[in-house]
Amino acid sequence: MKRSIINKHILDARDFVTKMKFALPPFAYWSPEEWKTQGEEYSEIRENHLGWDLTDFGSGDFDNIGLLLFTLRNGNINNPKGKSYAEKILIVKPAQVTPYHYHQSKMEDIINRGSEGTLKVQLYCSLDPKTLDTESDVPVSVDGRNYKVKPGTVITLGSGESITLHQKVFHQFWSDDLTLLLGEVSMVNDDHKDNFFLKSQGRFPSIEEDENPLHLLVGDYENL
Repeated sequence: MKRSIINKHILDARDFVTKMKFALPPFAYWSPEEWKTQGEEYSEIRENHLGWDLTDFGSGDFDNIGLLLFTLRNGNINNPKGKSYAEKILIVKPAQVTPYHYHQSKMEDIINRGSEGTLKVQLYCSLDPKTLDTESDVPVSVDGRNYKVKPGTVITLGSGESITLHQKVFHQFWSDDLTLLLGEVSMVNDDHKDNFFLKSQGRFPSIEEDENPLHLLVGDYENL
């Protein structure tokens, strides 16, 4: 992805989050130059990958296969004495799909935090990291209601509704109508080792630096 396109999407996300009356922490607005002045007291942000995160999953087609996230808090699998939880916001545009994947370690809740749009979540159990289980019913927990659904069922979540996604349950999600502000509350998040995609897809974008970053992505921290 071109850095100029990433910058535009982050600007749009900032405006959308403000419109939805959700407040981001101050470091969300730091420039790369401001980041370079921050000392070791901010190492948790860098080491635990808090901040802006945008991906096209290697598709080259962010508008149709992509996701924009901001990680508000997270622990670190290498620090058992740290936080045992994580929280993100996710912005999903109409017809923009986050493709099938599961997590082996992380259990998570996905919450439709705002707008009048609906979130669609399609579910399968897994036989292995590359195979959907098309025979077994899928355990589902929606706002405290626990039940099972047929493989491939699409769960619809209105504003304020949420779903718990258990380990090794394949899920893909999208919005049919409006841009959505989602929340994610989960166990510690490790995007490098705990994302298992049904198809071979990248988690972080390959970036063409056609202009300077507006704000750093979590993948930029290692270059500070």
